[in-house]
Amino acid sequence: MVKHNNVVPNAHYHKKWQTRVKTWLGQAVQKKIRRDKRKEKAAAIAPRPAAGSLRPLVRAPTQRYNSKLRLGRGFTLEELKEAKINPKFALSVGICVDHRRTNKSQESFDLNVARLNDYKSRLVVFPRKSRKVVKGDATKEEIAQVTQLKGVICPIQKENDETEYVELTDEMKAFNAHATLRNARNEKRMAGIRKKMADDKAKKDE
Repeated sequence: MVKHNNVVPNAHYHKKWQTRVKTWLGQAVQKKIRRDKRKEKAAAIAPRPAAGSLRPLVRAPTQRYNSKLRLGRGFTLEELKEAKINPKFALSVGICVDHRRTNKSQESFDLNVARLNDYKSRLVVFPRKSRKVVKGDATKEEIAQVTQLKGVICPIQKENDETEYVELTDEMKAFNAHATLRNARNEKRMAGIRKKMADDKAKKDE
């Protein structure tokens, strides 16, 4: 109760909580709806893989997450060229292509080329016309044995996280990584200037 000559409090508690609180009461039903949609999609694209197209393995960006291996947007043109797959043909047989991505390391390049070759070895290409079979198309016997693949195509294999221990040699102790990197950067930076100087000197000598 109010004491002395003060204003009577005018607190109201009709906050209309329905407009501020979001509920999600249909979780169990949504789970069933998503499952049914996956089945419909798989039936619609059969006998193609239910999970969609083949994607490359890439490292997550930034120093914090680059130890994680995940699926990328698409294969580079260099990876497709090494695997002897035409980019237009790749799109027609369920291989994602990303012309903007570039290869930064030989290890990831070899990993994705091996992934493409593995996929290509298991690929069954249906002929466009049943009467006209083109080179590379599957035979009737192969088509009869085809089953739809469920789940991710060529899933990510868990990496071996065991630490390897090696004996430190005198050669390893004597190696100066910092100086080696500085020299390599300097050689790359000065390559064009030194080539121009060598060409000018060769012209003067002539």
